[in-house]
Amino acid sequence: MLEVLSKGFNQARDRLQGRIELTESNIEDALRDIRVSLLEADVNYTVVKNFIARVKEKALGEVIETRVSHRGQKLKVSPEDHFINICNEELVSLMGPVDTRIKTGPHPVSSIMLIGLQGCGKTTTAGKLARLLESRDMRPLLVAADPYRPAAVEQLQIIGNSLNIPVFFKQDTPPPELCRQALLHAQETGRDMAIFDTAGRLAIDETLMTELEELAKNTRPENIFLVCDAMIGQDAVKTAEEFNRRLDVSGFILTKLDGDARGGAALSIKEITGKPIKFLGMGESLDKLEEFRPEGLASRILGFGDVVGLMQDFEKVVDEKKAEEDAMRMLKGAFTLTDFLEQVQSIKKMGSLQDLMEKIPGISQLTQGASVDDQELIKVEAMINSMTPDERKQPHIINESRVARISKGSGRSRRNVHDLLKRFNMMRDVMKKIGKGGLLSRIPGLNRIPGLGGGINPSELAGGLPLSDRGSGGTPRQMSSSDKKKNKAKRKQAKKDRKKGRRR
Repeated sequence: MLEVLSKGFNQARDRLQGRIELTESNIEDALRDIRVSLLEADVNYTVVKNFIARVKEKALGEVIETRVSHRGQKLKVSPEDHFINICNEELVSLMGPVDTRIKTGPHPVSSIMLIGLQGCGKTTTAGKLARLLESRDMRPLLVAADPYRPAAVEQLQIIGNSLNIPVFFKQDTPPPELCRQALLHAQETGRDMAIFDTAGRLAIDETLMTELEELAKNTRPENIFLVCDAMIGQDAVKTAEEFNRRLDVSGFILTKLDGDARGGAALSIKEITGKPIKFLGMGESLDKLEEFRPEGLASRILGFGDVVGLMQDFEKVVDEKKAEEDAMRMLKGAFTLTDFLEQVQSIKKMGSLQDLMEKIPGISQLTQGASVDDQELIKVEAMINSMTPDERKQPHIINESRVARISKGSGRSRRNVHDLLKRFNMMRDVMKKIGKGGLLSRIPGLNRIPGLGGGINPSELAGGLPLSDRGSGGTPRQMSSSDKKKNKAKRKQAKKDRKKGRRR
């Protein structure tokens, strides 16, 4: 999604790697990469110019000081870290401050008016907003105020039925009058928020723009949201300027950010119009509407992922208690293909796999911009669904004849089925070793990783009891003094053997 934007910042970081200080010369080289990347992402030229000037001024004007951690350890801040931190601050400032409030008025029924170009995703966004408001204990009413596009009313009615939210529409009624009647209907039926799904129109279409002004005058909506297609770049900014001039827009909703959007609109629209980005549309399903967080998007652009966004995605689809139970089964090696299938289905609910990967810190550097195919999850799901319940619980019983049946049932090759079983067994074995404390304990320095409270202690995963010291009944077994002496002697002998090996 943000590859074009991220490329320039990654190149700038690489250029400054190993530098002792930030000079005007090496800063210019880094800024050139960022400038080209921003322009390729279709960011407004004036926005690019001002952003580069602010970063340069801060980078040259500040003294890089040594920071001290809470443990008293001195941490050296490299010039590249200092430069990227400045970029992060300026990106957040460029897109913020954030304001994702949906205003309500003194009247019994408040309203949201959605406006924008044709095909920008207003009708789907209306459904997403309705679902969001319902989750906040509000009672929304969808209003089909687009009599011009074929099947527009039917599309909104289908969305309303899927959410069990009523849709208001009247034949042969002009949109301004229809929306006025919708407010009265909402009050009569106990609804407290009307969402007007207006027709798409060009900002230069005087007749339709006048109709919008009349609609706003008739209903006085508390919120006027301009829905912008993030894939059209600078054109979205030009459209936003004209709509804002005519209607005084409350904020923006950027759609299709999960597609091939280059991100230019997200960086330009707030700076040019002065109005906040309210929400981001990250997929077609009606639960894919995120409150805009400038720090999260800035972090993803710089290749640091978005941990907060990732956790929010997990919380929406994962049951905490069940996740803990699954984790314990995995650590005991009792994880089955049925459990694995449930994990795959949970990941699918979270949306695009590529978008999910981008939120994982550092993953962009590891993947080098390579894309992740969402179809792979569907293929895995098809193969597991082609297995019997016994085969999912006991994968070891799957022989060649069973592989052939699973292959035919899922439409995959025998090799695909063998690969799935091989990877599953490897994953289960690794998790079992972690549960026994045999793998983590061999990783040098793991217990000294800062921020993990002294490191990962596998025993914490089992209620404080050492997993490798459990009896068959699950009770802890204390290590005797003789066992401790034997272990100490073994460690000394192993150390001597390693020294002899190095001398040879």
